[in-house]
Amino acid sequence: MTNQQLYLLIGVPAVLNAAQIGLLLAYINARFNAVNSQFASIHQRFDDMRDLWRAELHRVEQVLDARLKHIEEASR
Repeated sequence: MTNQQLYLLIGVPAVLNAAQIGLLLAYINARFNAVNSQFASIHQRFDDMRDLWRAELHRVEQVLDARLKHIEEASR
């Protein structure tokens, strides 16, 4: 067996394994990016809901202030 044959016998499977590991890492990275983008959209939805709740709370606060002011004026 020559040195060239020995290098091919060891080198070809090593290169193929390295290529498979590279493809696997690229696939896992793509999956993590997809999950991360889903969490980003969920985070955005929570921010939107928080803004909606704040707007509704502000509206309720204005209504209660108006009613309290009306009651105070009526009791004078």
